[in-house]
Amino acid sequence: MNQNTKILTGIAAISMVCTVAIFIGVGVLFALSAYDDTTQYFLTVDELINRKDRLLERNIRLSGAVIGESISFEESTNTLSFLIANVPADYAEVEQQGGLAMVLQSAVDDPNRQRIQITYVGAKPELLRDMAQAIVTGQLHSDGIFYADELLLKCPSRYEEAVPDQAVN
Repeated sequence: MNQNTKILTGIAAISMVCTVAIFIGVGVLFALSAYDDTTQYFLTVDELINRKDRLLERNIRLSGAVIGESISFEESTNTLSFLIANVPADYAEVEQQGGLAMVLQSAVDDPNRQRIQITYVGAKPELLRDMAQAIVTGQLHSDGIFYADELLLKCPSRYEEAVPDQAVN
């Protein structure tokens, strides 16, 4: 092989390696941007309020205690609105405070707890009541309202009544 052939072969090999590296880099950037758009954070009310500037318009799952007196439902538009108060996310802390029912009760009764307005368009759930645990999925907008796409509710008093029977059986 002459000197020119060796140089051209080397340049071709380097070009191929650079092309492959660029394709891999673009693929990684594409994957990371897609991941970032679909990431869903699970937060407490305190965490969301403390980081609201960084989390506006992001997909978030939020948990809190429903403030019963704030529930409002507009039947003509199927628009539901209510406040939720902060509850701890740590299971050990919830148990230390007397269980979920006690934590939800104290969250609703404490006017100093941080709260956030939830707006949801859809049917009014049967379990929506004072002291229910709400888990909402949606986005916080710049108006300070959390617009929920999904609403899950858990009413601990409903399940606590069944516990003694289950324990006996």
